[in-house]
Amino acid sequence: MKEVKVISLGGSLIVPEKIDIKFLREFKKVINKNKSKYKFVIVCGGGTVARKYISALRDFGLNEKFQDFSGISATRMNARFMSYIFGFNPEKGIPHKLKEVEEMIKKQDLIFCGALEYKPGETSDSTAAEIAQHLKTDFINLTNVNGLHDKNPHEFKNAKFIPEISWEGLHKMATQKAFTPGQHFVIDQTASGIIMKNRIKTYILGKNLKQLDNLLNGRKFTGTIVQD
Repeated sequence: MKEVKVISLGGSLIVPEKIDIKFLREFKKVINKNKSKYKFVIVCGGGTVARKYISALRDFGLNEKFQDFSGISATRMNARFMSYIFGFNPEKGIPHKLKEVEEMIKKQDLIFCGALEYKPGETSDSTAAEIAQHLKTDFINLTNVNGLHDKNPHEFKNAKFIPEISWEGLHKMATQKAFTPGQHFVIDQTASGIIMKNRIKTYILGKNLKQLDNLLNGRKFTGTIVQD
């Protein structure tokens, strides 16, 4: 069986404000190019769509459980959308349980999913980390910055890029703030805990898909490596 790669595809890359057609065309090209060597489980985030719903529910005074439900629905909608872009219609629906992912990856080279079963305080990153742990493989996180920084590079011009960090170091950064639905940090607190506990080699890459292609082909790439 081909090696499986688990990719967390940030919703901010799928739908920043409008759907990023140029990015998605390039993403499809890179994934299809590498399907001869790998199987892919691609976990889609909710991004802007999720945040708009979450913000509205917050304004209505609804609790975080409802906000989380809304975010999960957005991830699943994005996963359906991505499967259509790749030209297939998952007639039985996208997987909602880890067992379904495990069974489907035996039969096909590419699976899209959103968040799996409802678990409060998580994002699609947690789902991807759980799948990577279960399938005993690496975790690749694609986000809207080119790797981990000491602070948000969209807000601070002096943010420093971090090319390599330990599992403990990432978890410490991720847990500096309490979880909120729709949060912006590159990896959520639960995901960083799963990664640290299970010592999952993790890569954080940006939207320049040449870097993903380089990583998949053993070439030098720009991004952050998380390991011991």
